[in-house]
Amino acid sequence: MEKAILSKKNITIVFFIFAFGYFLSTLLRAVTATLSPVLSSEFNLTSGELGLLGGGYFIGFAAMQIPLGYFLDRYGPKKVVTIFLGLAIIGILCFALATNFTNLFIGRVLIGVGVSACLMAPLTGYRVWMEDTYQHRANSWMLMVGSIGMLSSTLPVQYFLPLYGWRTIFLGLAFLTFICICLILLKSPSWNFDKNSTIKREGSLSTIWKNRYFQSLIPIALFNVGGFYSIITLWAGPWMIRVSGYTPLESASGLFQINIIMLFGYLIWGYINPQLLKLGYDANRLLKIGIPFTFISLAIIIIMGPAAGANLWTLYCLCCVVFALTQPAIGLSFPSHLAGKALTSHNLLFFIGIFILQWGIGLVIDFAQKLGCSEVNSFRVAIFILLLLNIFSYIYFVVKNKKG
Repeated sequence: MEKAILSKKNITIVFFIFAFGYFLSTLLRAVTATLSPVLSSEFNLTSGELGLLGGGYFIGFAAMQIPLGYFLDRYGPKKVVTIFLGLAIIGILCFALATNFTNLFIGRVLIGVGVSACLMAPLTGYRVWMEDTYQHRANSWMLMVGSIGMLSSTLPVQYFLPLYGWRTIFLGLAFLTFICICLILLKSPSWNFDKNSTIKREGSLSTIWKNRYFQSLIPIALFNVGGFYSIITLWAGPWMIRVSGYTPLESASGLFQINIIMLFGYLIWGYINPQLLKLGYDANRLLKIGIPFTFISLAIIIIMGPAAGANLWTLYCLCCVVFALTQPAIGLSFPSHLAGKALTSHNLLFFIGIFILQWGIGLVIDFAQKLGCSEVNSFRVAIFILLLLNIFSYIYFVVKNKKG
């Protein structure tokens, strides 16, 4: 696939259309954190079941990443996203009409499948439609839009919840998803794939997975990035309620605070990235400097326990803005005709990590309580295990890249 740089006007339109899809994707991803009290009460969910429900989204999401890479490289963002979002609508309706945990879980899995292309598709497109210099900026600003989606899953959802109920909210999301499909069909560029070209046969998944740099980021994707999303999309809410003693409304306000700070964090990070690159601060250097700050903030949260509320979780999540470097770094490590496979392979890793950690944190909490730990200490044990996994992953990354 050759570069087909779009004009500033066209790329702006395309960016906003795909950003709308990613907004819906992250809203659907994070909404379980806000709805956790009402879902737990209505369906009598344990911590493990709540974690599994949150992770159901990521099962569907992760399961599609490898085939998604092939679809994107072959058919392009326009066709792939519109078909997948149709599946998302089915999943949203299934969730909205659920009468038991099984139906909820199936709905979450289908939603995950349906929105699995909402970030990878535009990033694959940007690899062709935009200059390389602006890849990090585009990625950060897409994540900024994702923060708006997660922001919308907090206080706005909490506000509409008593007025309309969570089922009506999901019906509204199904309608917005349909609008997104229409906009993509009308405005997204077509994918000019040359069927007679030999370039499409140059490289495969094995080329990507055997790449030394890709391998160095595998544990980071699984446990550091996966851990961050596990916290922000689910466990920050229950921590604030069950450890810090927040009310559901205070917890939603805390999640709102986290996501609005993340929004500005991604905005600023995307703006300064090209300047940092010119100064010699590449992705590797920034990751090595920035990731240890996530360890410090997690350690403070564990030590503070009940006193660690929204402000400290905001600090941790803000430190995690550095992870925005990983996706474009992977994308730029391979030629543009392999961008889809490379990006989705990396995406697969951290969504597997999110599923494992969302569910695993819940299982650890339940298990620790069975062993006699208080609820507060059970949460601390779970986060401490997450911290250890993060530290070992970082060490592996540094050792693997010690030669630069």
